[in-house]
Amino acid sequence: MRLEFLGAAHTVTGSCYLLETQERQFLVDCGMFQGSKRIRELNYENFPFNPAGIEAVILTHAHVDHCGLIPKLVKDGFKGTVYATQATCDLAQIMLPDSAFIQQSDAESFNRKNQRRGEEPVEPIYSLEDAAEALKHFVSVPYEQEFMLGDNVKIKFFDAGHIIGSAIVDLQITEGDKTTKLVFSGDLGQPKQPIIKDPAIINGADFLVVESTYGDRQHKLYDKETKLLEIVNDTMDRGGNVIIPSFAVGRTQTLLYYFHNLWKQGRLDGDIPIILDSPLAINATRIFMKNFQDFDEEALQMFGDNGERLTEFPQLRICKTPEESRALNSSEGSAIIISASGMADAGRILHHLKHNLWRPESTILFVGYQAEGSLGRRLVEGIKRVRVMGEEVAVKAQIQVLNGFSAHADTNQLMEWIDNFQKPKPAKIFIVHGEAQGQEFLKSRIQKEYQGEAYIPFRGDAVVIHGRACELQPSNIPEVSVEVEMEEQLAIFDAEYRNLRHKVLQLAVRQPKTMEPLLKAITKGFNYLKKLFAPFNI
Repeated sequence: MRLEFLGAAHTVTGSCYLLETQERQFLVDCGMFQGSKRIRELNYENFPFNPAGIEAVILTHAHVDHCGLIPKLVKDGFKGTVYATQATCDLAQIMLPDSAFIQQSDAESFNRKNQRRGEEPVEPIYSLEDAAEALKHFVSVPYEQEFMLGDNVKIKFFDAGHIIGSAIVDLQITEGDKTTKLVFSGDLGQPKQPIIKDPAIINGADFLVVESTYGDRQHKLYDKETKLLEIVNDTMDRGGNVIIPSFAVGRTQTLLYYFHNLWKQGRLDGDIPIILDSPLAINATRIFMKNFQDFDEEALQMFGDNGERLTEFPQLRICKTPEESRALNSSEGSAIIISASGMADAGRILHHLKHNLWRPESTILFVGYQAEGSLGRRLVEGIKRVRVMGEEVAVKAQIQVLNGFSAHADTNQLMEWIDNFQKPKPAKIFIVHGEAQGQEFLKSRIQKEYQGEAYIPFRGDAVVIHGRACELQPSNIPEVSVEVEMEEQLAIFDAEYRNLRHKVLQLAVRQPKTMEPLLKAITKGFNYLKKLFAPFNI
């Protein structure tokens, strides 16, 4: 068989893996690329395979970076089946039309500008009609129930604990007299999240494809409800708004869970409005309520078989129409506004950022991963001026980050999960869905602590698998060759930097009087680096 890495390779989004056996071709995920313009442009490229020849898509979960190109796949000739859990199928019913609406709206906006410039119009990646057609291909399969593709591919979904319906994919493929087990982690959740169950433990695999979003980071263990409450109270005391860019699926429901709990305990001021301003998040929350069978025991005890209690507290307001959303920015008083998108790149959140970023009394609270190139990432990194909806805005609001809310396992949790793969240990572990630094860190840990072989594939890399043996076929994509060479040089630079950093830190600890001149040297060096890279607009 042959496994090709077509997305989430040396990047966090665009999850897509092509599996080819002698009899069939199928995909694990078919996700959209998100983030910088260069990354997003990959969505417009032709698939590097014939969509009509793909028998099935095995979908890990409903986030757009895992399912968002399925309508394009169908538009280009796919006639097979998309297999997913029930909650994922339900969520896809709202996620894909929403994505199509964004594609069409963006295309209309570009075309208005292009017309004035005398340039050719652009087409959306896919339409609402394409999304509706794609949804006809979805078939739901329960967790841990085996199903087949033909006679030689057995598949099972296990709970990934990331969002409701998220799945680890267990594939057992028989070719000749050899059966090979491949496991795809999908997006792996961190244990003890509210509402959903912990990730399932898998005991062994011949090959493992594992995500690495937080491959080099560790979530802080702290009382999230109390910290959330502190940020809210501090902002209310200043007379500002708490603006929370939140992913519509997963993160929003976690926030509602915490606010519901704080209200129930009497710790949250009953006069503070909590406004849910995202049609997608509103619909996603309804789907969470419907799929209470996937709740963990704590959530079942709190809500029973009535998930609607999640939204049954008097402070919560549902903002349905665009007019209601815009009115929030002219209303008096302070409020907590939860709105999408989670990386602040699109949606109603942009209006709230435009009206609050310049206000020092307001707080912009990030509760999730911010991809490289996104507006959220730039705000978290401390940018002082940003362009929002065509207008330059000064950043004077407090920018706060609560990383512990992440739906992704951190480096220790990833290693604990991987450590359960013992019968057998994977012959090779492929590290995907992450940025370079996190992937390299996780690779080093796997090799040193787990004593496993690990490889970080580039887009277009493939492996030919025979039982537990595999042969790498490097990518022939020209831009990937550039990326490989640049990665090698940056790795050398990074090693030198880490060595220098260690020496500087040790000198400052041993000789505290050197701290001030060392800081001056660091500032001078950093400014010189910025000057060197200024011609490249980095």
